[in-house]
Order: sequence, then C-alpha cells, then structure tokens
Amino acid sequence: MNIELLGYIGTAVVMASFMMSNVKWLRIVNSIGCSIWIFYGFQIESMPVVLTNVGILSINLFHIIKNR
Repeated sequence: MNIELLGYIGTAVVMASFMMSNVKWLRIVNSIGCSIWIFYGFQIESMPVVLTNVGILSINLFHIIKNR
C-alpha cells in the first residue's frame, strides 16, 4: 500500500468522525482515524504527527472510558 494513501484514509476517517451527532461514536471513529495517523506518522518518521495524534487519541480514550 502506498503510505501516502494511508494518510488520506486517516484524514477521511477523522473528517467523517466530525459528521457524527453522537459524541460517543464521534470519539470512537476519531480514535480509529488517530490510530491510522499514528501509524502513518511513524512510517514517514514525523514525530509532530505522531505526538499530536497520541494526544488526541488519549483524550478520546479518556472520555470514552469515563462515559461508559
């Protein structure tokens, strides 16, 4: 798979998450997109991409677990 395509997939998933009205599902789908971006960031060796998405993923997971 072209690594750039993975970045576009991550972008599409994150963008789709913002279309959701249910906050729980927004966080779940956004977490999937962030996970893709983390993998992508490691592949292109970009720590700003990795760290930003680790931070966002952590916030999402915190709220998902908190609001079970």
